[in-house]
Amino acid sequence: MEVYSALAEMRRLSSEKIPFSFSFVSYNSTKGTSKGVVAVANARLGKRERREYHKHADIVESYIDLDTGEQKRFYQPLLLTFNGIDLELK
Repeated sequence: MEVYSALAEMRRLSSEKIPFSFSFVSYNSTKGTSKGVVAVANARLGKRERREYHKHADIVESYIDLDTGEQKRFYQPLLLTFNGIDLELK
């Protein structure tokens, strides 16, 4: 499955309040570091970031980890899996 198709499905499920799983490679653009692969078992996407609040808002997604209640973010191009399906960036 292609990354942007997965994102569209993640948005659809989130709008219906249906949780999903996904994984991505972490990246901290401020520090230029990664902590490797992050797996999230139960999540929903949040509202998109606005450009004035995040310089990479066009490629960042916010989500809530439903197991911990934490609000976090990931970079779209670093998305690896969605509901157990490997993704590819085209």
